[in-house]
Amino acid sequence: MTMIEILVAIGLLGVIASMTLSTLQGAVQTRDILGERDSVTQGASVAMSRIARELQLAYMTSNLAAQGSYRTVFVGTQDEPIDNLWFATLAHKRLYRDTRESDQAEITLWGERDPENSDAWVLLHREGPRIDHEPDKDGVVLPLAHGVKRMDLRFLDSKTNEWQDEWDSLGVDQPNRLPRAVEILLVLLGPDPDDEARFIEYPFTTTVILQYADPLQRSAFAN
Repeated sequence: MTMIEILVAIGLLGVIASMTLSTLQGAVQTRDILGERDSVTQGASVAMSRIARELQLAYMTSNLAAQGSYRTVFVGTQDEPIDNLWFATLAHKRLYRDTRESDQAEITLWGERDPENSDAWVLLHREGPRIDHEPDKDGVVLPLAHGVKRMDLRFLDSKTNEWQDEWDSLGVDQPNRLPRAVEILLVLLGPDPDDEARFIEYPFTTTVILQYADPLQRSAFAN
């Protein structure tokens, strides 16, 4: 082989190596982005599943005047960007033997700024294993979802068959009543497949039917 042929062969090998490296870098980048998107989806699934399970078994006691008992509540208020919710549920699971706990628990959901992302929030979850006169205090507080852009709640009134933006079982409109269903919109920030330096919004929605709520009232014109 002449020197020219050797130089041409070396040049071709360099071009092939450069193209191979570029392809591998693109594949690795795509894999990382898809992995982050899967992480967002999994995080949303875990958060929604837990909220749905606890809401399904939300309850209210009718023994408002019983001595030594406390009044249960179901209160949902609008807030930016994460709505707040307080309620009692029968979804508590006892983790330690002989603890003074039952299936009853107080649940609180609210949001605080994400310390790792100034554009996002953290969805916090508080579970108190005993019902008392302070439904928004005590218990264990844990983050339920990170990178939250917003969470909106709507409540279906079984008497009017209409969706409400807020619910207050202590008020005059929904006195000691549960909504028939709760609609949840959870929006998380995740990576943009077209630009790794940007984040885009990934919405997740679900509607939860409350087992212990009053059924919807049928219309007088229904067959």
